[in-house]
Parts: sequence; structure tokens; C-alpha cells
Amino acid sequence: MDIFKVKFLKSIKRTPTVESFRFMPEKRIDFLAGQFLRVIFDRDNLENKELNKFLSFSSSPCREYIEVTKRLSDSAFSQRLKSLKKDDEILIKAPLGSCVFNKDFKNIAFLIGGIGITPVISMLEYIQDEDLDTDVILFYSNRSPSDIAFKEEIDRLAKENNRIKVFYLITDSLSKDKDFIFGRIDKDFLKNYLPDFKNRLIYIFGPPKMVEALKETCIELGLTDIKTESFLGY
Repeated sequence: MDIFKVKFLKSIKRTPTVESFRFMPEKRIDFLAGQFLRVIFDRDNLENKELNKFLSFSSSPCREYIEVTKRLSDSAFSQRLKSLKKDDEILIKAPLGSCVFNKDFKNIAFLIGGIGITPVISMLEYIQDEDLDTDVILFYSNRSPSDIAFKEEIDRLAKENNRIKVFYLITDSLSKDKDFIFGRIDKDFLKNYLPDFKNRLIYIFGPPKMVEALKETCIELGLTDIKTESFLGY
């Protein structure tokens, strides 16, 4: 991994609380879809955990720019992100992480909660950019429809690629919209909506409790090809 200078291009609002931040690196960053980086605001103290934080790439490795996405809060780190102006320069440390897309697996399923969607976007864009024949099923769970980040982008990818199928789950609010499933991902849900689960590589990204519960569920179903990543403090 190396430290790169990147120049801020723009921010993109994904939900009322989630925002993406796009940067142009000084030189190409070779990373794999699913990896993450460390944003460095405190250059003098690289171990400052308040201002130097880890975020997933939410853009394909094939793009010229890089993008990260965060649920914003009142933290000092969020405020620094929000205060970025065009052409501001910051440092990032990359690439990091081994929970990555593997194109050798032709059938995959994503069990995703909330902001855990960020590395999935990188993978889906990469699949599309490389015109891969990967068969993808994405189950994306949120509390309400307004919490669904990247919905427009996900719908576009699914429309352009009939090998990408998407199911949106809503857990805390009833919706009459037929595009949403009310409920949670559990054993019965997977049996009903993912009958070929034993033939798929399973990625589980989201809040730690959700990731742990779904991992146990998958193991109970006899699955062994499972990759997980917990998203804490987003």
C-alpha cells in the first residue's frame, strides 16, 4: 500500500444522511473491487483515529476518479469531509483489505445492510465495466425507502445488465410500493428468494450484529463460501 495525493472533485448526496465524495488521484491507484482506503486529514499524526478513517471505495477500479461514501454525523471527520472545496488536496492510504470481488466465482449473492452497500457498488460497476458474465443477486436491507443509498445507480445497472437482480428490503416501515419487500433477511427468506444459495459465493456487508447473524444463518444452511465485512462507526 502507498500514500497518494488526491484532489477533491465533488460530493454527491445519496440519501438525506449519506454522501459520496469523489477525488482525482495524482497517479493511478491500482485497487481491487471491494477494497478500502484510509482518508488522512491529520498528516502530522497518521495514527489520529478521529481524523484519519477507513472508508470503502464506492467506485469501480476502472474509473479515472475514486470515490468514497459515508453516513455523515457530527464527528470531526464528517465535518472535514463536508467542508472540502473543489481542488482541495488530501492524502489517502491505499489499497487495503482482502474481502474483494473474485471473478472466478460466476454466481454470487450479496446480503447487505445500510452503508454496507459501498463496496458492492465498486463490484457492480466493475462487473459492468469489464462486461463480465457474473450472475449477481443483491439483497439490500434498509429501515425505510429513504435510506436506500445508490438506488438510482443500482436500478440503472440492473436495467443494463440482466445478470444483475436486485431485491430491496424495508424493515421498519410498511410500504405499498411493490418494488420493496417488507421484512428481514433470515433462513426462510433465503430459502424462498435464493433457492440456489449453495451454488453461490455469499458476501455479507453491514452493521456488525447483522453480519454476525447472517453469517450464522448461512452456516446453518450449510454454506461455506462466505465473505464478510462489518461496517462500524459509519
